[in-house]
Amino acid sequence: MQSEMTGELVSRAKALLADKTVQLVLGWRRGLFDYDVTPSLFTSAEDVEKNFVYNEYSAANLSKYLVKETRKIETAKNTVRTNNALAKQKDANAETQAEPEAKILVFLRPCDTYSFTELLKEHRIFRSDVYAIGVPCDGMQDSEKRELSERCAVCKSKKHIGCDELIGEDGDVRDSARFDEVAKLEAMTEEERFAFWQNELSRCIRCNACRDVCPACTCTTCVFDNPASGAAQKVAASSFEESMYHIIRAWHVAGRCTDCGECSRVCPQRIPLHLINRKFIKDIDELYGSYTAGSDMETKPPMLTYRTSDAEPGIIYSRSGGTL
Repeated sequence: MQSEMTGELVSRAKALLADKTVQLVLGWRRGLFDYDVTPSLFTSAEDVEKNFVYNEYSAANLSKYLVKETRKIETAKNTVRTNNALAKQKDANAETQAEPEAKILVFLRPCDTYSFTELLKEHRIFRSDVYAIGVPCDGMQDSEKRELSERCAVCKSKKHIGCDELIGEDGDVRDSARFDEVAKLEAMTEEERFAFWQNELSRCIRCNACRDVCPACTCTTCVFDNPASGAAQKVAASSFEESMYHIIRAWHVAGRCTDCGECSRVCPQRIPLHLINRKFIKDIDELYGSYTAGSDMETKPPMLTYRTSDAEPGIIYSRSGGTL
């Protein structure tokens, strides 16, 4: 389906550029090979015509890139507003500059729209600077294994959230088997589980790719970039460091992770990092009620709310078999 839609998406992007509805297009750029597809910002209809592609390897979740790009737009607008205000203070009759016209067209698959909505809820994206088009998806291929990626094999939803328009038909939320792998880990003994993660995380090279691509990691200054922490010297220094980096990051996105799977997709060491986040999602659902991050603009994440019916620490402790 994806490959057949490239022409339709290109035509729609060119039309929106031509009538000045948008000035930029955020999409996927073709590479030398069919699997060599990268997220990219297109600035002209000619560039879109020549290089835009949507195929089974257009796997990147584009929502995270909107954080930086919409911030650029708002910074430019605020600069003009400030300059105009200063000019008016000096001379009430001074001519003012027009604010720059800049709006980004972004193409979002169903799973991407959950990240997009969650970022909007957290005020990380300026909605007025974005024109979102939902596109259908039959699943993305793993570019190395050349087979359906794990996250798509257990796809949670074909339903788009919060788009300005849709191309193709909308789908439904699915009752997927995405927690099956988590259940296998839970069935292990503590020693087996520790050995599993020790083996997986020992390959981590602390490249920060998982953090940089994660739609839930949007802090202006990350705790791991604190120059006083010495984090740069701690790359694979010990098994403790390897584990704590990922555990801390998982805690930071708990209740906000949309299970997009980008962390595992970009990991150069092929560590199944999504399983850590998915375990958190499963536990939060069991302890605080079913919740899907990014499914709407109104519901607050369980970790940001308090109810008298919330599970008590003692219940959580006993549920874990006496160990936290």
